[in-house]
Amino acid sequence: MVQFHSLFTALGLDPAGGASWTLSIVGLVIVIRILLIPLFVKQIRSQRGMQLLQPKIKELQQKYKNDRERQSQEMLKLYRETGTNPLASCLPILLQAPIFFALFRVLNGVANDNALGAMTQDLVDSAADATIFGAQISDTFLRADGTSTQVVAAVLIVLMSAAMFFTQRQLMTKNMPAASLEGPFAQQQKILLYLFPAIFLVTGINFPIGVLIYWTTTNIWSMFQQLYVIARMPAPGSLAEQRFNERKAKRSGAAGTGAAVVPTGSGTTTAADAGSAPDAGQVQRGQRVQPRRTTKGKRQPGGARKAPSGPRTKGR
Repeated sequence: MVQFHSLFTALGLDPAGGASWTLSIVGLVIVIRILLIPLFVKQIRSQRGMQLLQPKIKELQQKYKNDRERQSQEMLKLYRETGTNPLASCLPILLQAPIFFALFRVLNGVANDNALGAMTQDLVDSAADATIFGAQISDTFLRADGTSTQVVAAVLIVLMSAAMFFTQRQLMTKNMPAASLEGPFAQQQKILLYLFPAIFLVTGINFPIGVLIYWTTTNIWSMFQQLYVIARMPAPGSLAEQRFNERKAKRSGAAGTGAAVVPTGSGTTTAADAGSAPDAGQVQRGQRVQPRRTTKGKRQPGGARKAPSGPRTKGR
């Protein structure tokens, strides 16, 4: 964040301005999320593996419903055989936690006028004076001096929670197979759908504005990242995959049946229709094609005149 602040300051932004510090936080989010892309791919694979394993998991739960220990052993065996890790989906969040708490400490230090790490006293003084829409980035909703800080904090908390809710809801309604929408795993996902946004709504009032900017930005990044995955790499058996195949079939059908448009005198026609039309070199545009005259012999069956059966002699 300090490096981004130096960069934006070199580009001409006010070192003590809210724009330079806000963009520094956003830049920090972008760098972190780019570094987490490999883990995000692993998370997607783990989630899909868990979704595809739900029928087998339900069978094991039904088969060993009276033996919890055997049920756990068989499920662990199933995870090892398929290379699925139920905890892999939590890796991006867990790895962001230290960064989140470090930023929280730094901004709290700014609020208390304490230098910490790379944040020298000059940078602390600069960040303490930085404001965005009238709210200092080190203030929180609870210890705000004016309504402007509370309004900015409330807007960021709502955006942060709404982005998280929308991301999880899109995942559940569009990118999960029908079989995965039932059972304990689905119930757990439905609980988390409302639990995490509610936690952010309650605890967000304790976060500094800078932390809210960080978390809102990362949630919006996750939302668009999830929309890309749903559109480009849908889960097998999901509604998103069905729509993906429909779009793919529509594009393939349009490419296969589409024909070049050939202009004619009365309008346009396709290349297939043009192939069955008279040759342009034989029939000129605007020239009426005259019907051919057929002789009496050609109108007879066989298409030829009947020849005499023998030599014709002249009567006397």
